[in-house]
Parts: sequence; structure tokens; C-alpha cells
Amino acid sequence: METVSKSRELIFSARFLGLTLAMLLASFGLAAAPAEPTPHRQSFDIRIPVPLIPVPVAGTQHLVYELHLSNFSAKPLILQRLEVLDAKNKTVIADLDAPALATRLGRPGAGQYLTDAPTLAAGMSGVLYLELPLTDPIPQALEHQITFRSPEQDPGLADAVRSVPVPVHGGQAVVLGPPLRGGPWAAVYHPSWQRGHRRVIHAFGGQARIPDRLAIDWVRLDANGARAILDEDLVRNWHGYDAEVLAVADALVVATRNDIPESDTLSGRFKYEFEDATGNLVVLDLGDSRYAIYKHLKPGSVRVAPGERVRLGQVIGAVGFSGSAGGPQLHFHLADAPSPLGAAEGLPYVIDQFNLLGGYDNFESFGKSPWTPIGKDVMPRRTAEFPTPNAVVDFGQGSRQAGSTPTR
Repeated sequence: METVSKSRELIFSARFLGLTLAMLLASFGLAAAPAEPTPHRQSFDIRIPVPLIPVPVAGTQHLVYELHLSNFSAKPLILQRLEVLDAKNKTVIADLDAPALATRLGRPGAGQYLTDAPTLAAGMSGVLYLELPLTDPIPQALEHQITFRSPEQDPGLADAVRSVPVPVHGGQAVVLGPPLRGGPWAAVYHPSWQRGHRRVIHAFGGQARIPDRLAIDWVRLDANGARAILDEDLVRNWHGYDAEVLAVADALVVATRNDIPESDTLSGRFKYEFEDATGNLVVLDLGDSRYAIYKHLKPGSVRVAPGERVRLGQVIGAVGFSGSAGGPQLHFHLADAPSPLGAAEGLPYVIDQFNLLGGYDNFESFGKSPWTPIGKDVMPRRTAEFPTPNAVVDFGQGSRQAGSTPTR
């Protein structure tokens, strides 16, 4: 009993001395600072599902791809910064802060894009849509460093995670002939549109893909920027309606639709089942797992059938209004599989030649007023390029060459 009593006295004395010491330290301003938050043991899984292939736009090489992020932490994580680095020399190629990331972070199933802090809840996945201009020399590989924090964490004490190096493809996008003749044709697309082709994910067969990553809807205009003569509600009044559609390369026809009806008016547009939303179509096999996909063709206009071979510049159909088109237009994109409904990844490509007339910086004026013409310092003749967003071009009457893959 005496031993137990002495032990209790010692414990009490130690606690008393510890408390007294803490009070003395506090009185002199020497109290211990609170412990800094420990780094997150679990954070983001970072994946890039497609090869990084440079595509020239307006004279500059660009990469168009996505970072798929999954939050494996037990807490919400706020993205503060993304740095894209040359994996070899660690040069920063792109540096995006939180507001920039908020406009680029899509959260499938979350119902909307974020307007404030780009946050992924615990267990949530998101997609960062990136379009990066490159300068020579083109990096051989990229790394992606994400700075992040939990909501209770001080922004100045954020953590960071860096991806493994991802190789940049050593070649260039495949060169195709124009899908149409003449002009003016508007290349309707913009990578920032939240419901544009660029950001629509299709999850088929257990895999999420973006088939329309570099899709363009081609709409014909007149010299004043109008899409139609007089009444725009009448499909036949649109300048592009019934225009001839061309094969972009020597190829094998692997799929067609020619029997999907279309409305005579925009206001009376038909409602289509999912499998008919593409409208009438043609799919061409260009070889090397590249497929040219044409949609919304005029009913009865398709001139080719599966198994036939076509030549570059051959007429294969006509511009129509079938399927889910917003008006008479040609939807065109390149993919790695012959699936017009989404079970494919969109691939980069360039058009062998076109004349750049101008473009629409403000898309609200599209179809209502003339486009902004190119500046005097801009060369109108463009070769082996992808059109800029909402550019207006003229294809002329012929194609210089197509089907080749130049290297840098």
C-alpha cells in the first residue's frame, strides 16, 4: 500500500509541475505553437486516358487532353493550382490558379460546373479540360503538379501531388482533305463551352470517352454572316443545306445511315431516339485506327455503302438537318473506333489547306452579323492546321494532299 501511495504522489507531482511549467511558458509568450497539419496520406489519383498528340492551331502547336482526377482522401480537397512541367528540365509550361481551374473542372454527375473553389468531395471524380499551347522545342514528356488542401487547412500550408511523366507523341496529327467545298464555312466549336462537343463524356462498355474532343459543326454563311435567306426557320433556306460532302482521304466505307427523316423547319424539329441522334451518317476507315465520322446528312443523299472504297475529294453525301442538329450543318470528327454514338476517343487532325477569312470572338453575334475579318498581319492561306474556334474559312475547290502524317 505504501508503494502505491508513493506512486500516486509522484504522478500528481509530475502533473502539477507540468501544468506549472506550461503556465510559466505562457506568461512569457513561450507556449508551444499548435502542430501543423500533417500532409494528406491520400489525395488524387491522376490519369490521362489519351495519347498527347500536338495539333497546330494558328501557327502554334497545341495539346488537347484531360486530367481525370479521383479524390481518394476521406475529406473534400480544394484544387489551388495546376502546374504543367517539362518532365526533363522542369520548365513550367502552364500555370493555372484556382479561378482558372474552376472553369475547367467538370464533375460528371454533379449537375453543374463550379463557380467558386474547385473542389472534389471525398470519393468524387472530376475531369480537368486542358488546351495547352507549346513552344519549340516540344517537350518529350510532361508532368502535372496539383497543389491542394482540405477546407480546414490554411492555404499557405497546402499539399502537392505530382503525376508520373506522360510522353508527348513525337509526330503530328494526321492531315486530311477538307470535308466541304467553297465557303464561307464557320467552324462552330469552342473548348470552353460547358456543353460543347469538347466536354461531353460518353461512358459505354465500361469506359468513359470523349469522342467529339475535336469535333466541328460546319455551318455555311453568306458575305454578311447570315445562315439563311429570309426565313431561317425553313431548312431549305439555309446556305449550307444540300451542299456536297467530301471524303477527306482515300478510305474504306464501314458504316452508313441514309433513312433518318428530317423536319422541313427548325421549329418542327423531330425528336429522335438516342440511336438516331447522329442523323444520317458516313464512317470512313482511314487505316491505323483512324475513322472519319460525318453526321446529320440529308436523307437519301448518301452515295456510298459499307465495303466500298472512296477517293480523296469524292462526293459521299450532302449537308442536312437529320438527328440532333441545331440547324443544317455538317458534324465532322476523327476517332479511334468506328462508333458514331460515343464508344471511341476523339483524335486530333489537321486540314491540308484552307483560306482563313476571319472569325467570331463573340458567338452571340453568330448568324446575325458579319464575322471579324483577319488582320493585315495574318496570312489567309493556312496549310496543315486545325481551325481556330469559330473561325470562318473558304476551302476552295480542291485538296492538296491528305492521309500523310508529317513529323516534326
